[in-house]
Amino acid sequence: MTRFIHLTDIHVSHPDAGDPSANVAGNAAMLEQVVGIINAMDRQPDFVVASGDLTNMGDPASYELIKDILSPLAAPLVLALGNHDKREGFHQVFDGATSDAPYFHDAVHAGLHVITLDTMVPGHVAGTICDAQFDYLAQPLTRHAELPKLIVMHHPPRIDDAGLPWGSIDMDSTNRLADMLHGHRVAAILSGHIHINQVTQWHGIPIVVSMGLNSTVDLLETRDLRLIEGRALGICDWRDSGLTVSFVPLTPEARELGVIDRARLLAFT
Repeated sequence: MTRFIHLTDIHVSHPDAGDPSANVAGNAAMLEQVVGIINAMDRQPDFVVASGDLTNMGDPASYELIKDILSPLAAPLVLALGNHDKREGFHQVFDGATSDAPYFHDAVHAGLHVITLDTMVPGHVAGTICDAQFDYLAQPLTRHAELPKLIVMHHPPRIDDAGLPWGSIDMDSTNRLADMLHGHRVAAILSGHIHINQVTQWHGIPIVVSMGLNSTVDLLETRDLRLIEGRALGICDWRDSGLTVSFVPLTPEARELGVIDRARLLAFT
């Protein structure tokens, strides 16, 4: 079994970044807490994925802060960029390079071939997959043929024409991606962006979205977009039979109602 952690929508801002958003003030402390939670797990994850919106404003100081916070992670880290990120600031801090190029890459982690795409469209909320990335994607899909593929992309595919266009990649990219992935064994697509816990079957592929570490959305409010308190991470277990995802709520703080000790649990039949 391969275990990995899914983080997304971290939205960290450095205190000196001048971020006007009121709801990001505690995000750096939240991420520090999450790093501690992951490092303290009895069963250590084989890797950790952060699927975009690493920062809220994309400035170098915020990337420096998030890099420092994530550095104690014991497990390997896979990063993707989202619509709140800025490629120039990210590359400056994480690559030491001056570049505004999309950030896409692939690597093998614990029996999964992880392929990361950059769905950002600078200045826009919605996402896309550019031609250069589709050309790139054709290459790793043919490598490590014996390994299942895990796709990481901040914006999920657009499930149907009735969906909100800002909440996904565009329909043309969605259809092109479906065609490219057809016939390949894809364990899942890990996404974020829409700030809800959701798993969707798309052409037989699980699309896993976590609410992330900033806020969530009131799903019972169908007229307007109502943001409410809620943060979570995903614990993902891959077996040959398929994927299990468990969403772990982090806020609001859980109130303990009782504990059943291990000996009693083992005695249940």
